[in-house]
Amino acid sequence: MRSNKTLFCTLAALVVFGVAVPVQAGLLPVKVTITPESDIYRWTYGVVLTSDSEIHTGDFFTIYDFGGYLPGTNVQPDGFEFSASFTGPTPGRLAPDDNPLHMNLTWTYVGPDITSGQLGLGNFSANSTSGASMDGFFTAQTHRQVDGRVDSNITPTDLPVPMIPTIPEPATLALMGIGLPLVGAARWLRRNKSA
Repeated sequence: MRSNKTLFCTLAALVVFGVAVPVQAGLLPVKVTITPESDIYRWTYGVVLTSDSEIHTGDFFTIYDFGGYLPGTNVQPDGFEFSASFTGPTPGRLAPDDNPLHMNLTWTYVGPDITSGQLGLGNFSANSTSGASMDGFFTAQTHRQVDGRVDSNITPTDLPVPMIPTIPEPATLALMGIGLPLVGAARWLRRNKSA
């Protein structure tokens, strides 16, 4: 997975710096930064439209299983709307790993069509309770420049590790199992004595 991520990042960097490469992807996350802000972390994704693609109203990209997402912390450039859901949306023909217990972040383009590719679209960010990184997926729906048809791509990216709820140790559960009935019995005896 890391070698694919390196390849995509290298291709995206070449696109950003104006080197002509035959890239066959619509949107790429070219830079991911994690900025600590007190006890939370701002995850920022720099996104590029590749040279062979266009972006039309309704096109979108999704980051899957964004662990520890804090609602209302999203920031995006003008021309994009944000949504968060536990599943999808996913462009047709793509099958990323998508855990329905973790939030997916989607930015949908609502501006005028952009028909000139090889363009940085800006920074897209959201906050998480996690600063730890793991491999994940970024999918996008755009249009092809050559014929205007809908196109989609899937790209590996970094995302926050989902926080796993802690499960009590068996010894703790056993103590609770013994203690709760005893507390109930003590209350019952106290109530019956005073009656």
